[in-house]
Amino acid sequence: MSSSTAKRAAVLGSPIAHSLSPVLHRAAYAALGLDQWSYDRFEVDEAALPGFVAGLDDSWAGLSLTMPLKRAIIPLLDSITETAASVEAVNTVVFTDDGRKAGDNTDIPGMVAALRERGIEKADEAAVLGAGATASSALAALARICTGPVTAYVRSEARADEMRGWGRRLGVEVCTADWSRAADALSAPLVIATTPAGAADALAESVPEHPGTLFDVLYDPWPTPLAAAWSARGGAVVGGLDLLVHQAALQVEQMTGRTPAPLAAMREAGERALAAR
Repeated sequence: MSSSTAKRAAVLGSPIAHSLSPVLHRAAYAALGLDQWSYDRFEVDEAALPGFVAGLDDSWAGLSLTMPLKRAIIPLLDSITETAASVEAVNTVVFTDDGRKAGDNTDIPGMVAALRERGIEKADEAAVLGAGATASSALAALARICTGPVTAYVRSEARADEMRGWGRRLGVEVCTADWSRAADALSAPLVIATTPAGAADALAESVPEHPGTLFDVLYDPWPTPLAAAWSARGGAVVGGLDLLVHQAALQVEQMTGRTPAPLAAMREAGERALAAR
């Protein structure tokens, strides 16, 4: 794709004001010399999504989707990848040269890549804190790297049923435990925290003496109390910015056709933006 070809991309969601995606994608475009490319953010909810997508012209290269649009976008697309179908969530849309809209999910390979960057390629077992949309992506990532059982710590039996269902669908052996026992999760060799800000703060007091690896998907504010306590004990920590950068890098590669994406430039831009908040 020529750098002189003006192309547009954007992230859609609601709320969207705090999204770091424009910072990361614009940094990538600058590093790749795509000086005519632009990347914006638009406040779009589920009701407005069909009209927004219908109004896009052939200057658009792609879209990033965040909550609550990752499922709502699917009926509007011509195709989705197996990865996206496995969790019924699309965070990436690429507009092809022949006018088709193709959906993918880069959160899952982004998680795998973020762990691999820290030297985590396999895990004998793992624990997942939480049971929302990010937790299902975590299970899909674990399906690629975890050879043993995954224990999900959840707040209700309904959530437990959901996680066991995702496990069956994704081919992961999922056990569930009540959130009241969440401190038990911290002894697993790999812990993925997918809970909202503040939900896991109290667990910071329960970090074991020799922790394994923590993947905390939050990034603002950072570090979380759990991540800070984990680091203080000498455990490896993968953060939400790592995930954000890796999933965005995969989006950049798909939308621009340029590989590899400039990870270092994207991470540096993200770190600067977070420091300025």
